[in-house]
Amino acid sequence: MPAAPLLAAILRSTARRYRLPPLDTPTDEQDAHDTRPTRSAPPATVLAIAIEHARRALARNEAPGPHLERTWVAALAALIREALRDDTVFQAMLLRHRDVRVREYASLSAHAEQDRRSIYANVNAIAHPARLARIADTAQREALAQVQASASAMAWPALHAAARALFALPDLAHESELQRGLARLVDNPALPRLQRLNTLATHAAVQQYEALWDRQGPRPGSADAMAQGSASQQRGAAVEALAAQALSALAARLDAAEGERGRYRVVTSMRVPAAIPASAERAKSEWDAVLLRRADTSDTSDTSDTHRAGEAAGVWDVCLLVEAKASIDAATTDFPRLLRGLRLLAHARAHETYAFDTRQGAVRLNGAALHALSTGEAAVRDTVLYCSDAAAVRDTVLYCSDAAAETAPRLLGAASRMQLLSAPASLAFASAIAEGRTPDTALLHDVWRDLLASPRWATVRDQYPMLDRVRGLMVHADDLAAAAAETMPEA
Repeated sequence: MPAAPLLAAILRSTARRYRLPPLDTPTDEQDAHDTRPTRSAPPATVLAIAIEHARRALARNEAPGPHLERTWVAALAALIREALRDDTVFQAMLLRHRDVRVREYASLSAHAEQDRRSIYANVNAIAHPARLARIADTAQREALAQVQASASAMAWPALHAAARALFALPDLAHESELQRGLARLVDNPALPRLQRLNTLATHAAVQQYEALWDRQGPRPGSADAMAQGSASQQRGAAVEALAAQALSALAARLDAAEGERGRYRVVTSMRVPAAIPASAERAKSEWDAVLLRRADTSDTSDTSDTHRAGEAAGVWDVCLLVEAKASIDAATTDFPRLLRGLRLLAHARAHETYAFDTRQGAVRLNGAALHALSTGEAAVRDTVLYCSDAAAVRDTVLYCSDAAAETAPRLLGAASRMQLLSAPASLAFASAIAEGRTPDTALLHDVWRDLLASPRWATVRDQYPMLDRVRGLMVHADDLAAAAAETMPEA
């Protein structure tokens, strides 16, 4: 359904402090001679701007100019050198690229937890402490206890030896079940993999690799990681509360303007029901805060007060979907999932109502309003907001001579940056530097050519317009509340 005029006016007037500054299209003269981006901006910023200029050129069916390619290659070389100094993730990735033992260790480590669970299951099947307590034979009990102790200590060679030693016990011939259990343990391919992992862990390169990972923060599952997760959850909950508060102020303003209390309401943690006939795979299935308007459900030919019928039925239309994010980067990462969530909602049948669970209880939503949702740029701008309380950078015009002195928005996303750094040519370039050789920047031109032509690089090519779109949807909670209080209805 069309947005109320006042709501549309409020959304238009809400300050967009996170919006990207304008990106000027360079003139031919600049393309040929301008080197200011290389001097004044970080390499990641230069890369992002050059990629966007290249994307725009391709959209015009034009080939990006040679200066743009040279600027981009120089920036990628600078980014690689920067990562070699400061980025432990890249340093670990490069070490894995250069050392076959580190590659093998990383490959085995990826499945080590699953392998350990498999071995523990085999061990507990024959040597669980409760089972040991029931074994009368002292030699067998002690041998099985050694199996259990070796597994608990993750002493895999000792475990293998202890299991093999059990086969020598004279009474084992009468224990067919135990024999089968021992065979499963000894023949489990996970055991030699874990033994190999322990052996590799003694090599200096592997220890350096582990040290680099340790510098990246707490390991998953550790107490520090859980503490960080708890703090992040608390931070997210605080931002959600601010967003809901700002949205409630907006609802109150709309109620006052329409002269009817309760015409608008806000619900939080709105979960999409399975009744909507579409797949929810990888789609947003819970919305942080939603502005609802009581639906007009009566026959439009009826001259009675139409919205009273909606009130009696307790059916609501979706007016505005709000996602609370503690950071701009989180919103950018979330956006593809949000679009899939909108497509999911739009699969609602127009003539049905759907029950959505929220923190305020179940609400019935009008299928027609859901079905009308769209992922088109203008439609999303009218129905979706990202709400935050993050500090915004000062708007600066990129390429200005004082840009280096300003805190600029991060234009190259983390995923795009890592894809550039992990390209084979980038790793070869970095390897040459790490080995004390003079790297050949000609290698990096291969990355540029792939970037322009390969479907694998489409996400990187399109990342600037995606970032621009997300930042345009993002508002500060205070700005939304202020616009709700100050915006006057349009004449």
